[in-house]
Amino acid sequence: MRDYTVKIIIATHKKYQMPKDDMYLPLHVGAEGKLDENGNDLDLGYTKDNSGDNISNLNASFCELTGLYWAWKNIDADYIGLAHYRRHFSLKKKAGFENVLTYSELKPYLGKIKVFVPNKRKYYIETLYSHYEHTHYKEQLDETRNIILEKYPEYVSIYDKVVKRTYGYMFNMMIMDKKLLDNYCSWLFDILFELKKRCDMSELSPFQRRYFGRVSEIIFNVWLEQQLENGVLKKNQVKELRCIHMEKINWLKKGKAFLKAKFFSRKYEGSF
Repeated sequence: MRDYTVKIIIATHKKYQMPKDDMYLPLHVGAEGKLDENGNDLDLGYTKDNSGDNISNLNASFCELTGLYWAWKNIDADYIGLAHYRRHFSLKKKAGFENVLTYSELKPYLGKIKVFVPNKRKYYIETLYSHYEHTHYKEQLDETRNIILEKYPEYVSIYDKVVKRTYGYMFNMMIMDKKLLDNYCSWLFDILFELKKRCDMSELSPFQRRYFGRVSEIIFNVWLEQQLENGVLKKNQVKELRCIHMEKINWLKKGKAFLKAKFFSRKYEGSF
């Protein structure tokens, strides 16, 4: 069996416990311009996303995507992936760093599976579009559709189908064959850089300015579905992996914010 190389970046903005497996690379995202209390460049002891070809200076609005861009442009491996310091892939049901996916667990699937995704996030009483409309600003999604129509019209019917679903692969987490990642990132960042030109962020709160990362969560599903429909990918080449959380989720707070957004138009102004 061939030994495939895998490198999964872990997007983080602070010092945190990290998996020990060699396939993981902790990456300080948004490192550009970050200073410590002494006025020196902030050093978390991790690789920084402001080296090589990078968009680190866009992190305030692109979130973990500055890490994805850096990985795409600067890592040479058969498979490249993205996880978060608080969210990881796992083959086990329980959380905890002892249950984070390892290379030995992933190895039997390499070569057969081309794209690994986190298990679907289900909204039940919301579509992807209505949830975005209630918690953020639908104009961002509408303009994204316009851009896709102009640049990639063959994706529009898939877009319209995906945004009506009540579930999706979220968090911008994936592990992907490098050739497919090239295809995805070329498509994604072409769309997002155009979106950046067209949307005015001056009136948005710092939290709401992070919408590029949120838009990409949705349109990842569009790209993936298109690859399946046009035969680039087969269904048996995509595998869901469990997404485990390293910190406790405040479900009460999250649930209240969800309902306030849906029924009282209260936009989200923080993570949970």
